[in-house]
Amino acid sequence: MSTETLERPDAKTDDGTGSDSPELFHYVKKNRIAESAVEGTHVVALCGETFPVTKTPKSSSPVCPDCKRIYDTMRKGD
Repeated sequence: MSTETLERPDAKTDDGTGSDSPELFHYVKKNRIAESAVEGTHVVALCGETFPVTKTPKSSSPVCPDCKRIYDTMRKGD
């Protein structure tokens, strides 16, 4: 019986937050953003994605295409 040690190559998981793939920002109700950022509660985006608010988007940040499509079809004040 052999007692060789097999080496496993380093495994790297991609959680989608690396700099090589842009993070998408979603449209959510304004009154929920501050509450989520402070208390850690989850918000629901127009596309249905649920998450806690942890970052503030910049004007050049990529937007979720589903959220944008839904937002563009809404009337002002909805």
